[in-house]
Amino acid sequence: MLLSLALIFLIGMALGKVFERFKLPTLLGMLLTGIILGPYALNLLDPAILDISADLRQIALIIILTRAGLNLDIKDLKRVGRPAILMCFVPACFEIIGMLLLAPKLLNISLLEAAIMGSVVAAVSPAIIVPRMLKLMESGYGRNKSIPQMIMAGASVDDVFVIVLFAAFTGLAQGGTITPAHFLNIPAAIILGLSGGVTAGLILSWLFTRFHIRDTGKVIIILSVSFLFVTLEYAISDIIGFSGLLAVMALGASIAKNKYEVSRRLSGKFSKLWVAAEVFLFVLVGATVDIGYALDAGASVMILILAVLLLRMLGVFICLIRTRLIRKERVFTAFAYIPKATVQAAIGGIPLAMGLSCGNIVLTAAVLSIIITAPMGAALIDGTYKKLLTRDEKPIKPIENMG
Repeated sequence: MLLSLALIFLIGMALGKVFERFKLPTLLGMLLTGIILGPYALNLLDPAILDISADLRQIALIIILTRAGLNLDIKDLKRVGRPAILMCFVPACFEIIGMLLLAPKLLNISLLEAAIMGSVVAAVSPAIIVPRMLKLMESGYGRNKSIPQMIMAGASVDDVFVIVLFAAFTGLAQGGTITPAHFLNIPAAIILGLSGGVTAGLILSWLFTRFHIRDTGKVIIILSVSFLFVTLEYAISDIIGFSGLLAVMALGASIAKNKYEVSRRLSGKFSKLWVAAEVFLFVLVGATVDIGYALDAGASVMILILAVLLLRMLGVFICLIRTRLIRKERVFTAFAYIPKATVQAAIGGIPLAMGLSCGNIVLTAAVLSIIITAPMGAALIDGTYKKLLTRDEKPIKPIENMG
């Protein structure tokens, strides 16, 4: 396992730097590292690493969402209002509808299978979006209209919405039925996740005020509580909806509201953790990619993914009707909602594991959506924000480690 860890970090970071030199997203180099080292190419990764790959990716996602929460200003979100709420589900609905319209004709699958595929592909990637939105907030781009905050919050809830739909559709495909309770799980997951995160944030804020704890200790406590939230989500999933990841983000936002200076210091700590977590996340995502099978699927899946992406972007533009955003800012927001990676890697293989007839094609669509949209979305965000967004004259500078 130690050799695998060394290869993941050394080659992942090296290839990331190579791609960065060519003005391409570093995550593309990390994805390529995973493909090369993974079981479908050189097979150099220890099976023990691959066995816990999903857990390691989950930890990476928790780290970046906690950092997002610590940098989220609730007042900014209130100021955005309606568009922030619509961004949580409208673009995903447009993408799923696109799958229902196009996938049966292009891939010769049923409407239910198209719905399953749509619910896998429709989620955006917080792991790609959140670090970039934090960078924009710190440098001041788009902050005067709360554009990064809106995108960051919307992307997180978007994932909750899509995953609940995925559970409902796969349950139906296994011979079950979709009941109103399935759809009630969506608001329940959001409300309970937010409530749990805010409550935990208030308790931790009091704890950090009442007792002297080093910032490193605070990070460990926050991570531990976050792990408990995600564990709770799985433990009660058969009873009621609860979004552990949304709770994680709400926890960070609650601490930011009540202990602002502490949250700034902790954000600096989490940004350092993300350096390692990012490598793990994208190398291990790359290791799931079966290039041979993906190539055999032909151009149809790629055409389908690009077509539903256009519908997703249309959904973003509809969310932004009657807002203060000018045309180029709306274009940037649509670009920022393109990248996919984490959710697709996490749930793309579940239909195949369930034995569903659409399992292989859904997995292929999930993998190709990562390969196509992760670098495309990251490149569009990185390459256009200076041209499409207005910079605030007083950018926020991140506070680094203070103990």
